[in-house]
Amino acid sequence: MDLEMLLTLVGFLIMLVLTMKSMVIVRPYEKGVVERMGKYNRTLGAGMNIILPFLEAVYKVDMREALIDVPSQEVITKDNVNISVDAVIYFKVTDPFRVMYNVAMFEDAVSKLAQTNLRNIIGELGLDETLASRDRINMELRKILDEITDKWGVRVTRVEIQDISPPKDIVDAMSRQMKAERTKRAAILDAEGMKASEILKAEGRKQSEILDAEGKAVAIERVAEAERKKKGLIAEGEAKAINRVFGAIHDGKATKDILTIKYLEALEKMADGKATKIFMPFESSGVLSGAAAIGEMFKEGANLITGNNHKKKLKPGSLEDAGDTEE
Repeated sequence: MDLEMLLTLVGFLIMLVLTMKSMVIVRPYEKGVVERMGKYNRTLGAGMNIILPFLEAVYKVDMREALIDVPSQEVITKDNVNISVDAVIYFKVTDPFRVMYNVAMFEDAVSKLAQTNLRNIIGELGLDETLASRDRINMELRKILDEITDKWGVRVTRVEIQDISPPKDIVDAMSRQMKAERTKRAAILDAEGMKASEILKAEGRKQSEILDAEGKAVAIERVAEAERKKKGLIAEGEAKAINRVFGAIHDGKATKDILTIKYLEALEKMADGKATKIFMPFESSGVLSGAAAIGEMFKEGANLITGNNHKKKLKPGSLEDAGDTEE
């Protein structure tokens, strides 16, 4: 009885072990590569899978994106400057079968491949271009690695250059150069600022002169307008005065003798000027003849008053006759 129980217990344990060995759990981010008696058989997906215990073996492959830290290395640039370069590579397994059977220790292989191609890429660039072209180096290195690792079932998703360290003497020289460049840029900015300031001042003076000239022009226009109005008012007053004089003369029925006297008074005022010559109109001859007749009339009147021998009596209308005769 004891032997039977022992055999039953042993059989139960064997079944339990076989059951446990036949069940394999694959996580969502993994793939399971199954080998049956040392030969590839199939690839398992996520979840619980059944295999043949002791005949099949499962190798799990992580399908998540991972990174490889490429060790820092000394690289010589095109202009013979030694620099230290450190990079990081991000990759992802795309085919678990190829990554298992096409490459051994693919992480080390990718790291060594990155170091070699990084030396080649930077060796074609100068120091300044290397420092300024990190994105270009990243893209070129990723493209090269992706083409090579594709047959390994690995895809390089991103490459990042972490650090580029030139030697200390180069760093000091670059620091002096940057300082000189900043000083130069500051001087240029100061000069541009002074130039802009002078331009603004000149523009201000220009606008001030323009406004001053416009103000003077407006003042001149207003003075001219006032002068024009003044002359207009004076002319209008003189016209009204002439009209009143003409009206008074017309209403008073002035004779030709009176008009001749007024004409002579006007000639006297004209002669008081600085002009050396006076041009008389042709019609003035009749007036001058009338003036001669008036002078003769005054002369005869004076002789008559003083008792001269001339007793000739002046006839009415003689002034008019004299004027007509002269004409």
